[in-house]
Amino acid sequence: MKKFLAAFMTAVLVLSIGGCTNDKNNSEIVSNYDISQSVENHETNDSFPVHSPEKSDGKTLVVYYSATGTTETIANFIVEITDADIFEIEPEIEYTSKDLDWRDDTSRVSREHDNHENRAVKLKAVTPDNFEGHDTIFIGYPIWWGIAAWPVDSFIKGNDFTGKTVIPFCTAASSDIGESGNLLSDMAGTGEWLDGKRFYSTSLEEEVSSWIDMVT
Repeated sequence: MKKFLAAFMTAVLVLSIGGCTNDKNNSEIVSNYDISQSVENHETNDSFPVHSPEKSDGKTLVVYYSATGTTETIANFIVEITDADIFEIEPEIEYTSKDLDWRDDTSRVSREHDNHENRAVKLKAVTPDNFEGHDTIFIGYPIWWGIAAWPVDSFIKGNDFTGKTVIPFCTAASSDIGESGNLLSDMAGTGEWLDGKRFYSTSLEEEVSSWIDMVT
């Protein structure tokens, strides 16, 4: 009788352990299945919408003229950081590399520098779409002979900055922003113009971001 009871208890113990092990394995399988199904439902089921980043409300605009691409790089940084709209100032007759050779007295920029009347550069477009709907305007340009590249002048003269905050920025290898922003402000005659900043061709997005945090 004792041998029978011992054998019976052993059999019960083995069955109990086996049942627990199977339950644990089944529990892991179900859990993994539920997680994978939740991910799939999150991606496809309307009850779990996938949210895309919010779009810009169109209140900030980055305007730039770039002769060699350096100013364009900084402008694109600002667009990425602020989610702004963008507008490129484009001369009707684009500047070639020969045109931009300031060391050549006969080059286009040299002749325009020497004769102010030649600085009235015609643009492909003067006013961006929905310009009146933008409250903050970043304006970027390279420095030519210590001032803003003059294709920007046509943009400034052709638009009304009343009620807008205007923030200039420039690119240069050695010159600072100097009085270029103040001269553009005087030319515009309207708008609240803030102090600007000079960037280099090697400036990184982090530097641009830090500056934006200070001025906005």
